[in-house]
Amino acid sequence: MNPVINFEMPAENKKRMSIFYTKVFNWQTEQLGPEMGEYVMVMTTESDENGPKKSGAINGGFYQKTKDVMTHHPSIVIQVDDLKEHITKVENSGGKVLGEPMKQ
Repeated sequence: MNPVINFEMPAENKKRMSIFYTKVFNWQTEQLGPEMGEYVMVMTTESDENGPKKSGAINGGFYQKTKDVMTHHPSIVIQVDDLKEHITKVENSGGKVLGEPMKQ
């Protein structure tokens, strides 16, 4: 299994960014409504309800870039079996965890 499962990129103008990535890479985009923060979902490859059909491919999305510097950089999502174990590994390896993990 590919542990990188999702990406997100900031956009000052999500409509322009959607048009660009559709023209250049043939990505399909879906603008969500205000209840979802006007997030734009991105399908980079043929997908179904389980995600990309092609092994190793990932999908992602665009979020609104704001004045908050935390919204200025792309992010990737890496899936792990044990989140607490990997937080410890990150910290022990000199990394820093920003924020608290979401509770399930």
